[in-house]
Amino acid sequence: MNTMVKGLTYTEQGTTAWNNYLKQLEKVAPYLGELSERLEMLRRPKRSLIVDIPVIMDDGSVQHFEGYRVQHNLTRGPGKGGVRFHPDVNLDEVMALSAWMTIKCAALNLPFGGAKGGVRVDPTQLSKRELERLTRRYTAEINFIIGPQKDIPAPDVGTNPQTMAWMMDTFSMNAGSTITGVVTGKPVHLGGSLGRVKATGRGVYISGREVAQQIGLDLNDARVCVQGFGNVGSEAALLFHENGSKVICVQDHSATLYQEQGIDIAKLIEYSRSNQKIQGFSVADEIQASEFWAIPAEVFIPAALEGVINTHVAQTIQAKIILEGANGPTLTEADEILSDRQITVVPDVICNAGGVTVSYFEWVQDLASYFWTEEEINQRMDVIMKNAVHSIWSKAEEVDCSLRTAAYILACERILIARKERGIYPG
Repeated sequence: MNTMVKGLTYTEQGTTAWNNYLKQLEKVAPYLGELSERLEMLRRPKRSLIVDIPVIMDDGSVQHFEGYRVQHNLTRGPGKGGVRFHPDVNLDEVMALSAWMTIKCAALNLPFGGAKGGVRVDPTQLSKRELERLTRRYTAEINFIIGPQKDIPAPDVGTNPQTMAWMMDTFSMNAGSTITGVVTGKPVHLGGSLGRVKATGRGVYISGREVAQQIGLDLNDARVCVQGFGNVGSEAALLFHENGSKVICVQDHSATLYQEQGIDIAKLIEYSRSNQKIQGFSVADEIQASEFWAIPAEVFIPAALEGVINTHVAQTIQAKIILEGANGPTLTEADEILSDRQITVVPDVICNAGGVTVSYFEWVQDLASYFWTEEEINQRMDVIMKNAVHSIWSKAEEVDCSLRTAAYILACERILIARKERGIYPG
């Protein structure tokens, strides 16, 4: 099967992010009954926008950057998804990430569709003023397809609350009034939500805790390895550490640190914030990056970029649970190997959904202009995450499939039933 988007043909062969999503979708088709006839609507984005972003640089020159906003599916509500600033951003990746957001929101039963955005740029090479001009022009270019009831961007790789503040301000200036609900992940004093920064990592821990109970794994003294030490990886590592697990290995772009008796995560977080990397942290040993996946441990948390667990890693890794803190870290062929080896994979569409759950809370709070305490937010997120994990676990047991396939079954059923009931305009 081929899927044509904006003149580019993507097939089910290969290992691109979009192909990986299509393969995951095909695995769920046999479980959908008559709804499988409607699955075609999830094999292509509803809308893909490519924009040119001219930016006046600090030296007076003009540079052009390519930006994207993809709305994969809006059947269950406005689009929801982050904006990524990274030199490797491309349409294929943004399409896949938007599709995973569609599945994630439906699996959590949140009233959103899936969307994603990005700009192909290395943000570390731009000054703050250049980043502001880039962000504002990008926002102006996608202005007509975003909004609190249309599509709500959020931070992702290379973006942060300041980026969201610029986006919110640009959209508001064009609208003629302050509209805080156009983005989430904003600074708290501009309508952002308490608990948002730690939410994704917290969700990784909650889903890991619930699944560990299901398989009879005692997390007290369980060994944990974490790849990626940004907001997601560091918060997940800290929560496992604080609740009795031993985080024995941490890897980021700069180094791979190992300590058999467990790393002091609080101290490592303090060090990494000061140095923007974990390399040089003297309280743990530095080992080769290639050794990471072969370390014996009960829990592995890939919390960096997609596609890191390939067939070789799947055959090498020694773990009982893999918690996908990143989006799409496991290739489809690797997923099958892990399943055969009876390694439980908690898929990204549920495992890292704490972030979009609190983004939902932020959107609700902005619409109501009434804000909750961090304790209220954490309690509400815990309930939603626990319910989602247990629903997916029950579905997996019912039809004898992996947690990923179960999550896709639930999500696709919700989306396709909603589309069936809404019908097709104009009919």
